[in-house]
Amino acid sequence: MNWFKKYTYWSEIEWWIFAATGIGALKITMLTVRFQAIRSAKVNPVISLGSE
Repeated sequence: MNWFKKYTYWSEIEWWIFAATGIGALKITMLTVRFQAIRSAKVNPVISLGSE
C-alpha cells in the first residue's frame, strides 16, 4: 500500500466499517426474509393453489 501514499488526499479504511456494513446487510436480509415468511404463512393455501 506504499504506492497509495503518494497521492495528496488519501485515507485509510478501518476494519469496523466493513464489519458494520456486513452486519447492516445481514440485518436487512433477515428482516426481509422474516417479513416474506410471515406474509406467506398467513395466506390461505387453498386460495394460492386455486390461482395456479
